[in-house]
Amino acid sequence: MHRQVLGIQDLAVLAGDRAAIAGLDVGKICSTMAVQRLRSYAGRCAMVSAVRSGMVFLAGMLMAGLATAACAQQPQYPKPTDLPNPYRLVEDWPTLPPNMNGGRWGEVIRVHVHSDGNIWIFHRCFNTVPPGSATCVGRGEANPPILQFDPSGKLLKAFGAGLFGYPHGFTVDHDGNLWVSDVNDTDTVLGMPARNAAGVVLGQEVLKLDQNGKILMMLGKMGVGGSGTDTFDRPTGVAVAANGDIFVSDGHSPNKSNNGRVVKFSKDGRFIKTWGHKGSAPGDFDDPHDIFVGGSLGRVYVADRRNSRIQIFDQDGNFITAWQQFGQPSSVFVAPDDTLYVGAAFRDESTRRNESARVQPGELRGIVVGSAIDGSLRAFIPDPTDPSTIDRGTSASGIAADAMGNIYAADVGAHKLRKYVRVR
Repeated sequence: MHRQVLGIQDLAVLAGDRAAIAGLDVGKICSTMAVQRLRSYAGRCAMVSAVRSGMVFLAGMLMAGLATAACAQQPQYPKPTDLPNPYRLVEDWPTLPPNMNGGRWGEVIRVHVHSDGNIWIFHRCFNTVPPGSATCVGRGEANPPILQFDPSGKLLKAFGAGLFGYPHGFTVDHDGNLWVSDVNDTDTVLGMPARNAAGVVLGQEVLKLDQNGKILMMLGKMGVGGSGTDTFDRPTGVAVAANGDIFVSDGHSPNKSNNGRVVKFSKDGRFIKTWGHKGSAPGDFDDPHDIFVGGSLGRVYVADRRNSRIQIFDQDGNFITAWQQFGQPSSVFVAPDDTLYVGAAFRDESTRRNESARVQPGELRGIVVGSAIDGSLRAFIPDPTDPSTIDRGTSASGIAADAMGNIYAADVGAHKLRKYVRVR
């Protein structure tokens, strides 16, 4: 009689169906990494047509043993409040001209430090309405959404009026080109038509711009949402690898196409591949809110916000690991020295999947500093804003660091741009 040797992957199927294993309440079983291993085993299973009940029982026992062993091996991470804070807030940085909204910020969504040391800001045209998703529609030339500052905080450039409805993703590539995304998906905002000068509905695209605001390339179709190879539905972030390949995190929550994925293009805009769906399994996403490619290993880091984890992939989309110790991330940045910076919120399990823009009871917000190699935690900068003063919107919605280790944070909810220096 033919005998089949069963491996771990088969045992996962024998112990229970894939959906049941993927749906385990992992927070009550053990830490994230152990569960990711178990789910990864289950996700790769091939269905077994029939087995004896005794074998099912044996498989279940073996899987339980695997879970126990995996849990026992996981590192324990300190609470954010137990971490040191070796950073000092720089007051009154940068300097906004009085003719720009009276020198006051509105919602600020992204920040990036280029290799020349200058700091680029992507914001919502000094607007604060609708709260948490302020629009640039109708804001005019006096409220440009793209600003450039020198390290001292002096304004150098301002442009981009009329290009965006709902600014979101932003980065600067190695050649100094700007990459921006717009998550607007409506024809009208606050009763105003969300259209550009040519009458096209704004949003749903990624633009490549030069440093004067000239459009060099468009990915996706402006005003058209979808889940194909040439459309996005609320693209949240964009990252550019050293070789010029472009990575877009797609699927701000909510979106009509149910997107939750990463889309990869060549440097000339040719579609290469996509990975991930809306979900919680390894490699899937629920509101992938930011993306970064970098560090010494050139990995892809995704702020998988509603799943409360940072997911890490190689540039071909192969899943490497996922870390939940960084909280519920809205932004992610990796420095060349593999320091990982995350703008995050920490919530109770009961409120973890509630609307991200609304402050929840007991919610802790701040910037987590750690290692992009092993996920260890090094520092925590508490959000200086009283959460009771925030209507809607996250904190540190954009995050960056310069060559000296100074940290920059863009706040949607608090309407601020923050700079921190390390206390030596």
